[in-house]
Amino acid sequence: MKNILISIIIGVLTVSCEKQPKQEVKPVEQIEVVVITTQYGDMVVNFFDQAAPMHVESFKAHANSGYYNGTIFHRVIPGFVIQGGDPNTKGDDKSRYGMGGNAGKYFGEGVENDSTTWNLPAEFNDIKHRHGILSMARSQSPNSGGSQFFICAGDVPNLDGQYTVFGQVIEGQEIIDQIVNLPRDGRDNPNQRIEMQVRLEKRTK
Repeated sequence: MKNILISIIIGVLTVSCEKQPKQEVKPVEQIEVVVITTQYGDMVVNFFDQAAPMHVESFKAHANSGYYNGTIFHRVIPGFVIQGGDPNTKGDDKSRYGMGGNAGKYFGEGVENDSTTWNLPAEFNDIKHRHGILSMARSQSPNSGGSQFFICAGDVPNLDGQYTVFGQVIEGQEIIDQIVNLPRDGRDNPNQRIEMQVRLEKRTK
């Protein structure tokens, strides 16, 4: 009788265990972001890889090499943009600010064996230039983007479809507003140096 009772209990336990659904362990998704550190705090930027893959790749290359470290936000216009990323701004000659910079690798624009001539082909897309958007500065030619970028300090619809959007500030939007409202000279250069350190980070999605 005891053996029968034990058998019944074991059978019940076996059935009970079989009915337990297996819990699937979902893999942790990560994204690569860029962190732009200034004396006012950090801005964390998420990339739009599919919308502008060459611009994202170029920016990441510069971030990895330390190209942007020590450059400044050399142009600030309230309600418009804060602009930076020019290696000329590591020096003190303000007349050269906004004149330098090249792409992080060769994308078919410029002379392949002269990195100082490398430019980015335009990757215009449908993403709107709103507060916090990261976009690439350029000259008159659509295919003239280099290393200089700007972050929108307001909604700027007149830039839509004219400049390549490739990221967005997802943390530290208030830092944009602090920087853009700093006192500036007649060339829109801030009176104080707003140096940046730029690095890539992995974040959980």
